[in-house]
Amino acid sequence: MRFAFLAVTCALALTGCDNGDVPSPAERQQGEAAQAPVATDRVELRGDGLSAGSESFYFAAGQAEVEGALAKTLGASFRSGQNAECGAGPITFTDFAGGLTAHFQQGRLVGWNWHAPQDGDAAPTGTVGLSGDVQVGSARAAVEAATGFALVEGSTLGEEFALGSKIGGFIAGDRVEMLYAGTQCFFR
Repeated sequence: MRFAFLAVTCALALTGCDNGDVPSPAERQQGEAAQAPVATDRVELRGDGLSAGSESFYFAAGQAEVEGALAKTLGASFRSGQNAECGAGPITFTDFAGGLTAHFQQGRLVGWNWHAPQDGDAAPTGTVGLSGDVQVGSARAAVEAATGFALVEGSTLGEEFALGSKIGGFIAGDRVEMLYAGTQCFFR
């Protein structure tokens, strides 16, 4: 009798633990990721790297992989070169349409800068941008109102600012002229 009571109690307890049709947290996360659209024609710049289409890269990612993803998103690079005189050591740079320059050292992504397209630049097949309101071309008021905004006092390069500890930029006139993150080859 005691065994039968224990068996029925355990069966009821296990039935009470059944989650029915409620997915586990892992299943929900997979479902949300599958439902979220991925912009295959957008490069999103971050303070710790960048995303190109559905691929994300942190600083230290391989040059060939980063350049390949950027080419799929923005079109083939149109210029590359090396500056051996950078204070941080020799930097290889690759320019893409949309005003994006990726910086590499020893075959690894170490930084990026983004500026308005210049004469002779190819038209991009995708878009470049940061998440949020601050973009190249944004009004001074928008960047000054952004979280983490601070002017870089004493900059010899012009009106320089920081957005938190990882992204910087320059204002020319009343607009954001350039944004950057990671290793740069600025001569101060």
